Amino acid sequence: MNLSKTEYRRVLLAACLMLMLSIGYRSGFGLFIHPLSDARGWGRDVLSLALATQNLAWGVIAVFAGALADRFGNMKVILAGVVCYAAGMWGMSVAQTEGQIIFSAGILVGAGIAGTSFGIVLPAIVRAVPDEKRGWALGVGTAAGSFGQFLIVPLMQVLIDGFGLYPSLKILAASAFVMALLAIPLAPFSGRQGLSSSAVEISMWTTLVRALKVRSYVLLMFGFFVCGFHVAFITVHMPGYVVDLGFDAKVGAWSISLIGLCNVFGAYIAGVQSGKRPKHLILAGIYLGRVVAISAFVLMPVSLFSILLFSAIMGFLWLATVPPTSGLVAVFFGTRYMAFLYGIVFLSHQLGSFSGVWLGGYLYEHYGNYDGIWYLGIVLGLVAAALHWPIQERPANLESAPAN
Repeated sequence: MNLSKTEYRRVLLAACLMLMLSIGYRSGFGLFIHPLSDARGWGRDVLSLALATQNLAWGVIAVFAGALADRFGNMKVILAGVVCYAAGMWGMSVAQTEGQIIFSAGILVGAGIAGTSFGIVLPAIVRAVPDEKRGWALGVGTAAGSFGQFLIVPLMQVLIDGFGLYPSLKILAASAFVMALLAIPLAPFSGRQGLSSSAVEISMWTTLVRALKVRSYVLLMFGFFVCGFHVAFITVHMPGYVVDLGFDAKVGAWSISLIGLCNVFGAYIAGVQSGKRPKHLILAGIYLGRVVAISAFVLMPVSLFSILLFSAIMGFLWLATVPPTSGLVAVFFGTRYMAFLYGIVFLSHQLGSFSGVWLGGYLYEHYGNYDGIWYLGIVLGLVAAALHWPIQERPANLESAPAN
């Protein structure tokens, strides 16, 4: 489908607004851990488990959401995601038991994010824009998600302060339906619409089996696990961590917001550079940069300055992994099954997210601090850099079992 510059930018605008809302809501749930735990008399590990389940549900359901979008189109998947997102946030406001909060904040919200965020929206962007604009557009879309984190997380804190814990969740649930309107311009850009009459149609299972024989794809998948571990742990536990250090809860919101602001630039630059330089080397550099940032934060005396400096540096590297990672999936396999195959890579990311969030809560409850999780993040960052180094950026033909 050949679109004019005005047409594809209209699609890109709708995609960016959707990612702003979807990622913005998701990034602010850490603000609820402390007050909701106190209100319900739960330990911090209960909400940690719920949000860890959210990340896992997001990853698992993203695979099926991507497959459904590739087969049947984006619109139904996005609308289902919107309903789940809104129901999950509303359910958080009325949850009375641990099981209810895990179902609402974990499974329902996780399904909502899966249907409205990167796994569905980025492939639509790739299909809408010209090939030469692909890296730039992925950077813009990812940056929009980060800008949502910057903009919406402080607003969520304002809602909590101004309306109270439970009304704020209900307001957020109602606002989620705005994403349904944004789905309309994305509807034509699914894998189904991109299938030519002469193309070979293969099953999703065969697609996956053949994709897993591509060594570079497998390395990318395992490396993305570490990205999830880093960002989910920090997103969920940084607000509580700074409160434990004696700072006001607003500092935690500023930290997450600053990460989002700086990643607007980091993600955009990563997207632009992904169109010019080897994507696997960009990814290796990002993970090494995170190692340096976390190491310095752990070793420096903690102060407001060190918190904000760490947030700014990590923000620059935050979702900067997404444009080169999604770009590599497109290089390997094209766009026909991109939502599904990116969903598999993203499932690995979310397994890392689950590990980081749950392990952070577990270690805190048993040892009273997060020291072990910070050091583990350093080690995993080194592993991720090593995994990305040997990736080869070349197409793989899914019509026959590849062997590179």
